[in-house]
Amino acid sequence: MSLSQCLIVAACIAAGLIAIMACAWAVQRKTGSSRWVDATWTFGTGGVAFIAALLPVGAGSWPHWRQFAVAVLAGFWCLRLGLHIAARNRAIDDDPRYGSLKAQWGKDAPRRMFWFLQSQAAVGIVLALSIALAAHNPNPAFRIQDLVGAAILIVAIAGEAIADRQLRRFASDPANRRGVCDVGLWRWSRHPNYFFEWLAWTAYPVIAIDLSGQNPGGWVALLAPICMYWVLVHVSGIPPLEEHMLKTRGDMYRAYQRRTRAFLPLPKF
Repeated sequence: MSLSQCLIVAACIAAGLIAIMACAWAVQRKTGSSRWVDATWTFGTGGVAFIAALLPVGAGSWPHWRQFAVAVLAGFWCLRLGLHIAARNRAIDDDPRYGSLKAQWGKDAPRRMFWFLQSQAAVGIVLALSIALAAHNPNPAFRIQDLVGAAILIVAIAGEAIADRQLRRFASDPANRRGVCDVGLWRWSRHPNYFFEWLAWTAYPVIAIDLSGQNPGGWVALLAPICMYWVLVHVSGIPPLEEHMLKTRGDMYRAYQRRTRAFLPLPKF
């Protein structure tokens, strides 16, 4: 993909995600509920990326095998995560993380929420572009890198699904209603679902980068895991969720923090 083609694809991705998240803001503004925001972002990012992966970038060109493969992998990620978030949030009135932000912002909440959701659109642009760069790697050969990238993504999707299922099973037991999930993958990380979500985005640079020089723009895909790590660990992932858990679980969660790493699923010494 040439620089001009990359800019065109990025502009199309940006236009789509800006519009999608503006609609998400309008819906939460009208209903007073933000429970569908994360599902909207996931389906929006995945849908736009799926289309961008299959877009022909040259006159008379047709999608090649790598475009189809990357589009299918991205679509699988999108459907799995989006449906999980939609099912999880269906029964709640408002997402506690967004509810906390609105309470902090007070009367300025509508304006700040709009720009907060647009910042999520900006993150989605980086992520969707990494998928497009992987899909449009012009190297026609099947490389070990392609296999490694696909394997990373499959492991990441499976790991996140396992973590989500373990948490759902724990929460469904009335005896654990006010407890802290520390079983399975949650014994090794306080947020294993976030870790595997980040890991998924390391797959696309592996596919996009071509050491033979046929896809120089592929290095830009490295922004995806960097951006996702920053968002999950320092912005809208772990910090607000940990704040919520400390308020609702107190000393029980503080003890969990002391014995379990926040992100990487490794023993804490």
